[in-house]
Amino acid sequence: MKLSDDIRIEASREKVYQALNDPDILRQAIPGCEELERISDTEFAGTVRTKVGPVSARFKGSVVLSDLNPPESYTITGEGKGAASFTKGHANISLSEEGGATILKYDVDVAIGGKLAQLGSRLIEGTAKRLAGEFFNNLQGLLGVPAGQAATGSPERREPAAGRTINWVWIIAGAALLAAVIFGLFMRG
Repeated sequence: MKLSDDIRIEASREKVYQALNDPDILRQAIPGCEELERISDTEFAGTVRTKVGPVSARFKGSVVLSDLNPPESYTITGEGKGAASFTKGHANISLSEEGGATILKYDVDVAIGGKLAQLGSRLIEGTAKRLAGEFFNNLQGLLGVPAGQAATGSPERREPAAGRTINWVWIIAGAALLAAVIFGLFMRG
């Protein structure tokens, strides 16, 4: 499954990059994240629990960061496994400035298998949209943007091109997998 989108975050690029590279902030921002630990400067492992329709899943996994170009871009590669499902993929992340805000752009290529994949794309995408919204709202709050600033303080999606959807299954199916997210969803610094 290939996914891409742009997200507007009302904070400076440096501040967003630092937050996306802080395991403590990510642990708080990623819905269902139970643990997230730094193995090395470019390797992380974690566990996330989520529910997609009737399926509750707990994923353990790991990610490796590469092509690091702080605070502009990086690549995340990872995999996660649950009792009856798995995910594997990579994401290219870029951050650009627009006014006082940051535009986070992601391009994801992810494979989802097992019980979770059998639920169908509509259910997975609906859950992913909800979880992505939670992630970005949590992140925005952790960045210190006052609540209730809908015009400038809420994360907003740019209008997607036809056929594009925001789908952060890769974050959710592994803060462990691709913290991030999710996703998921992010960890250098």
